[in-house]
Amino acid sequence: MGMNFTFQESSVLYGMLAESTTDVILKTDPKGFIVHATSAIAELGHRSSGGVSGGDCGTLVGPHLLDLVAPEAKQQVARAHARAMAGEDVDWIEFPAVTRDERRRWFEIRLRALLRHDGAPYGVLGVMRSVDELRSLSERLFTATYSDPLTGLTNRTAFISMLEHMLEAGMDGCLGLFSIDFFRTINMQYGQSVGDEVLTVFSDLLREMLRTEDIISRIGSERFAVILPRVTAAEAEGICRRVVTTLAELKQKVGTSHFAMTASASVARIGTSLDSTIERAEMALFVAKAKGRNRLEMEKPVRLAVG
Repeated sequence: MGMNFTFQESSVLYGMLAESTTDVILKTDPKGFIVHATSAIAELGHRSSGGVSGGDCGTLVGPHLLDLVAPEAKQQVARAHARAMAGEDVDWIEFPAVTRDERRRWFEIRLRALLRHDGAPYGVLGVMRSVDELRSLSERLFTATYSDPLTGLTNRTAFISMLEHMLEAGMDGCLGLFSIDFFRTINMQYGQSVGDEVLTVFSDLLREMLRTEDIISRIGSERFAVILPRVTAAEAEGICRRVVTTLAELKQKVGTSHFAMTASASVARIGTSLDSTIERAEMALFVAKAKGRNRLEMEKPVRLAVG
């Protein structure tokens, strides 16, 4: 069926729409019910609502614009529609839509009011386009930038960013550092594939033993950092010491080899600066290694000069 756009609607449409056959064009009444839509919209909407058909849907009997939108984004799109009806230029907004086969796809939509000759709005014209591919690319780039491909943990870049965020927000907590003991020797004696398995085993142990709110990162070859929000130093010590003890008690089979794995660890309070926090944790980790490894050391208290 034809779209039956008036000349004024067509001029608004051409001002909004870049040349693309994948864009969805729709017209709503003042309450948000879809009265016209291009056929590309047919795949959207819940099965229970029958989806959306192209062509003339009929005022107040067609599906509502919000029938296309996932529950968590309905309020955002409703506000955008109301702003458009009030005469605002609503720029592209992104939202998850629901397809007839219950899959979620990401779209962006742009809305403009349709005005009568006297300037009164009688509906809204919208252009929707899929941004699934762009979001997928963005997520892949984010993963490549901020994740460690071997363990799936966040990497040093992400760790620094998250620690800075905690400091800026004034959040309380502790930083734990772990270093797998004699990792270079393991790599040389058993090969890199076994070394990779050791790293995977240890990262899985950290995931299992730490709390859901703790942030685990691989920050170096055999080094891991854990941000523990809202804990006291004593609580952080208990959490991290259990990791060291549990690892030492495991007789781990990696590849065809059985050997004991151990780790050195340290804990420091998250303080007033990034450099200070990391430096205190690094110094305590150095002490743990110097004292024989397979142990945890707390940061040394700062001694204030007297006199």
